[in-house]
Amino acid sequence: MSRITPFFWFESGALDAAEFYVGLFEDSRIAGVSRYAPDTPGEEGTVMTVDFVLRGQSFVALNGGPVYELTPAVSFMVPCETQDDIDRFWTAFEDGGTPSQCGWITDRFGVTWQVVPAHLSDWIGGPDEAGRNRAMQAMLGMVKMDIPALERAYAG
Repeated sequence: MSRITPFFWFESGALDAAEFYVGLFEDSRIAGVSRYAPDTPGEEGTVMTVDFVLRGQSFVALNGGPVYELTPAVSFMVPCETQDDIDRFWTAFEDGGTPSQCGWITDRFGVTWQVVPAHLSDWIGGPDEAGRNRAMQAMLGMVKMDIPALERAYAG
């Protein structure tokens, strides 16, 4: 059975976005680039689609013109083991991007990411009810996630 592949519709810049993501995530690559042919909606020879792989997940990006816009209604979660990883992804996405809260950030291409600790569910869904509540309150006050602060909040 075929895998489900997320498909991005960009006005333009699909190749720039794919190259940015491939450079940011380890185990990633551009798998192929297709170009507009004669008598198609795009300018002949320009990039139409980019097939790329991030950490084993396939994606397709299309330069489709100003028909649709990306929204935070669909986002991509990046679980991070360390604060250094959170800081690295956050810094990259923040360059030209728009931070939100609770680790959500929309990058300069309009794609929204959730840069979160890999063990977030251990703190906000852990067995200690008071710890869960403290961790949730701490998270709600954050823009960029802070692993040590979440650990301290859960521990009390």
